[in-house]
Amino acid sequence: MVNGGLKKNFPALKRQPFFSPVWLAGIATLAGVAVLMLLGFAAWTYSRAESTTVIVVRHAEQDPSVAEDPPLSAVGAARSQQLAVLFGSTTPPGKLTAILSSPALRCRLTVAPLAAQLGLTPVVVPEAADSTAAAALARQILRDYDGGRVLIAAHGDAIPAIVSALSGRADIPSIAVDEYGTLYVVTVPRLGTANLLRLHY
Repeated sequence: MVNGGLKKNFPALKRQPFFSPVWLAGIATLAGVAVLMLLGFAAWTYSRAESTTVIVVRHAEQDPSVAEDPPLSAVGAARSQQLAVLFGSTTPPGKLTAILSSPALRCRLTVAPLAAQLGLTPVVVPEAADSTAAAALARQILRDYDGGRVLIAAHGDAIPAIVSALSGRADIPSIAVDEYGTLYVVTVPRLGTANLLRLHY
């Protein structure tokens, strides 16, 4: 009698767990997709929120009458004032975090009005004499000013290498000898591809 009762109930006991692995697998799959979506959104938000913006400009026009480490000419001094108008906002959002300059006097004078307006002390950085030095400078900027907004004044022959190192692009055109008004805005996210904007002022 007991054995007969077990036999009658045994098929019912076998049926109960039959569909449960299917439901569990479906729930686990949905949960995995949801987690991946949340992680992807978090990574996207994190990368966009922590972008570093670097503005790369050439020094303004120099005084042709001075051969060694020349200052700015009158035209160059006027251009440096224009730079202060463009990027001299003293209130957020958009206020510069730091100003960098190559050691040359013309580079330091180019950023001087902007630095005075923002109350920032320009940081003198090594000249980017070649692609290796430009890559080292780019790494330094992204490390020291992560998530910030930086302007750097450099020499015309160094600008393509600096912009290339920051953006990862190899198609940056050279700067002409008489080209002083070109500037680049490079936005570098922690994750993903950098954005690049070329402007004239």
